[in-house]
Amino acid sequence: MRAKPFDWIALTLVIIGAINWGLIGFFQFDLVATIFGGSGFWLTRVIYALVGIAGLYTLSLYGRIEHNTITQTTH
Repeated sequence: MRAKPFDWIALTLVIIGAINWGLIGFFQFDLVATIFGGSGFWLTRVIYALVGIAGLYTLSLYGRIEHNTITQTTH
């Protein structure tokens, strides 16, 4: 099964979110807020929301990975 285009977009957003959380945790530096104008700016909140939606979407990868593993071992 090939990854869908949205899978790549979601994975990219999740990676951006993970890097941003790492920067916040280690250095108290919010890269997304810095780039997009502060944590209260609407564009920053949109980015945060997209990262959150992408994180929820990537939960579906668990089911697809399990399904791919089962179908590959039976063929």
